[in-house]
Amino acid sequence: MDYVNGPGRNHLFVPGPVNIPDQVLRAMNRNNEDYRSPAVPALTKILLEDVKKIFKTTSGTPFMIPTTGTGAWESALTNTLSPGDRTVSFLIGQFSLLWIDQQQRLGFNVDVIESEWGQGANLDILASKLAADTTHSIKAICIVHNETATGVTNNLATVRKLLDHYQHPALFLVDGVSSICALDFRMDEWGIDVALTGSQKALSLPTGMGIVCASPKALEASKTAKSVRVFFDWNDYLKFYKMGTYWPYTPSIQLLYGLRAALDLIFEEGLDNVIARHNRLGKATRLAVEAWGLKNCTQKEEWVSDTVTAVVVPSYIDSSEIVRRAWKRYNLSLGLGLNKVAGKVFRIGHLGNLNELQLLGCLAGVEMVLKDVGYPVKLGSGVAAASTYLQNSTPLIPSRI
Repeated sequence: MDYVNGPGRNHLFVPGPVNIPDQVLRAMNRNNEDYRSPAVPALTKILLEDVKKIFKTTSGTPFMIPTTGTGAWESALTNTLSPGDRTVSFLIGQFSLLWIDQQQRLGFNVDVIESEWGQGANLDILASKLAADTTHSIKAICIVHNETATGVTNNLATVRKLLDHYQHPALFLVDGVSSICALDFRMDEWGIDVALTGSQKALSLPTGMGIVCASPKALEASKTAKSVRVFFDWNDYLKFYKMGTYWPYTPSIQLLYGLRAALDLIFEEGLDNVIARHNRLGKATRLAVEAWGLKNCTQKEEWVSDTVTAVVVPSYIDSSEIVRRAWKRYNLSLGLGLNKVAGKVFRIGHLGNLNELQLLGCLAGVEMVLKDVGYPVKLGSGVAAASTYLQNSTPLIPSRI
């Protein structure tokens, strides 16, 4: 029984955690096992090979850590850097802010490049910093690929081009928590040294697994990094990898079987098809917002996100009331505005194992809520714009062709 029950299903449209597919729920519905038995290492070995595919890497080494994205951040930083090392990090929203706070609390010298919330990372300033850094004092560039607080996606390929142009050896660390398995992500091609994601986002699993993938350069850096780490120490994992048992401590057996099912679904659909589906859902949502006469928090088309849309409301409306009423009246869960945009935006998450009709149901619910709080929306306007686009762009389901 739900703590606060409502008829039908909850329509979960926050940008994580997301809907969990029935196949994944069934896969996780199992008893505990001895993780030292032959079965779990055999499963883990295959999973480690397969998770490399979602990062689009052949040379990276993955670590499946029982943690959240915050723990994955810490793992990326402490295994590659030493206290006092200079990092460059971009402040563009709540989650990039939190990562910067973590870097500072871990004792790194953080050079913050701040942009207005709704804008992407200022790569012109990065270029000037790289050009001026002839002594290579910058040890790492830390960037959030997709900032879920504002619905902004950054251009990682351009960051790599800048590093190469200035022949700068800084490590390239990327938070891909709300992008990997949903947006175009190419670890090897873009020369990313550490990438990370969380199980509760586009993988469509419960919270509890942070997946970190390290390049050979990052692994080499870990040999001399002096930051204190225990639970997140890659060396402990690597030792058990060599032993063939894989786990330095107890993993979640249920999450491992859930990950197997989640990857199977992604590979059956095809990762590129998954990315294209997210692009369709993102475009449809933005068309609905435009039809409602509202604005996207994201200020330029080049930064729009295909996993979350932050919708700016008129000044006479408190966006928190939209979120409250959606849940209380329509069993619809939307994302709150956070920090600087609290009360000013609400967020529609459109990531994970999600299809076109599910999204249209959400958009219909949003329209009713907007009407409830006094915004003069024409009911059906956003749904019509989104469904017209989706009817013309949605392909046949790959497994049913």
